[in-house]
Amino acid sequence: MKGDGPIRRAIAALKAGRPLRIERGAALVVLAVETATNELLELLDPQGRAPLLLSGARAAALSLGNERDAADPARPVLVERREWLDAETALALADPGQDMARAPIGPLRSVPLADDALAGSALDLARAAGLLPALWMLDASVAALTIMADDLAGLSSEVALVARARLPLEDMSDTQILAFRSPDGEEHVALVIGAFGGKPPLVRLHSECLTGDVFGSLRCDCGPQLREALRLIAAAGGGVLLYLRQEGRGIGLANKLRAYALQDRGLDTVEANQRLGFADDERDYDHAAAMLRALGIDRVRLLTNNPAKVAGLSAAGVEVAEGVAHNIPANPHNADYIAVKRSKSGHLA
Repeated sequence: MKGDGPIRRAIAALKAGRPLRIERGAALVVLAVETATNELLELLDPQGRAPLLLSGARAAALSLGNERDAADPARPVLVERREWLDAETALALADPGQDMARAPIGPLRSVPLADDALAGSALDLARAAGLLPALWMLDASVAALTIMADDLAGLSSEVALVARARLPLEDMSDTQILAFRSPDGEEHVALVIGAFGGKPPLVRLHSECLTGDVFGSLRCDCGPQLREALRLIAAAGGGVLLYLRQEGRGIGLANKLRAYALQDRGLDTVEANQRLGFADDERDYDHAAAMLRALGIDRVRLLTNNPAKVAGLSAAGVEVAEGVAHNIPANPHNADYIAVKRSKSGHLA
């Protein structure tokens, strides 16, 4: 699989607290703020000069940037290193969940960034690793695992079928489970239920939600959506449910819990994700489309209230013949969450 090895190794390096070199003509050597320690910084940056790379959204929340950055808040921002800016302080800056539990940090000053695109690729890789989009930018002479920036295109392209088995479910004995692996090492699952003949099958793209699917959280509607989707697919005589490793709209479990903490302080779902330095929805549907094509499916009836899923799957080359409504009643704990999905994310009633 193209890009599989380099991307997986790069993500593993960031998560393990190891430096990573990203090359595209110029080179950028970075270290994840979330996994760095003071001891490691002293070893890799003994002069204490490494600046801090933040997402534009996080920098804006910290009132950083300059006139250039203000014109495009999505552009990464480089923060000048000060003697007091150590590993713990940098993490406190990067994590908005700590904003209301710490004293102001500063003064902070942004400095010129040589290559916005390369820096953006580095932050995207941190997001793909489920880490906060915040990186130490080390001297280019530091020894580090190297990845070519062009390899990062594989982050959202191919998948490989790695295993399949029968998986009888309650009232759905004729079910198979198939595991697919993407270039970043994530394993996504397809449940193929019954037989759907030559007509477009009923398909549900379900993003993983540990809190809702497993623990029955009332903060979202994910658990009921999952169970109702399986019921509807079975009632239709068969279809496919894709269980995608896109926890928290693609920001990962730890960051979703950080977003929950921000929501407890008054932010809504979209605002919390943005405050963390992510887009309001980081999911893409290239992996989903690749999984469906591997199953011989290029035309579907899509079970969703989210127009972005229809658009994303269509853009990835799978025709959506029909959108099928997927309505779940609200409860007192998720009524605001569902309202925000409609008002800000365009979900249908």
